Amino acid sequence: MIRSGVTIGKLSADAGVNIETIRYYEKIELMPKPARTDGGHRIYTPAHRARLMFIRRGRELGFPLDDVRSLLGLEDEQPSCAEAHAITVRHLETVKAKITALKNLEKQLAQIAKECGKGEAFECPVIDALSAQ
Repeated sequence: MIRSGVTIGKLSADAGVNIETIRYYEKIELMPKPARTDGGHRIYTPAHRARLMFIRRGRELGFPLDDVRSLLGLEDEQPSCAEAHAITVRHLETVKAKITALKNLEKQLAQIAKECGKGEAFECPVIDALSAQ
């Protein structure tokens, strides 16, 4: 009978990750399946917590799950520093492109808001801008 370790609820609270997210990570094999008690309850070790924290931090930094999987070495083997760097640089370029797109969106929204009379008129630049093709 397994008695050491923590329950999924405790792991969830400690790592700041939803229980369903932990189960999902197990399902897609980002997290190894934990041992179970005789009653069928999952029991997680400190290694599970460390893995979950790695995944959570990767996701906070915006890495896609496939990149997290690669950084964990789940595809083949633990990546070299050069491979990890390449993954990070590729992700950085994606983030920069998103920032550029968001800055353009900000300009468009600011212009639309500036043109709006905010009155009771039937014509509205906001509605017109959203209706434009």
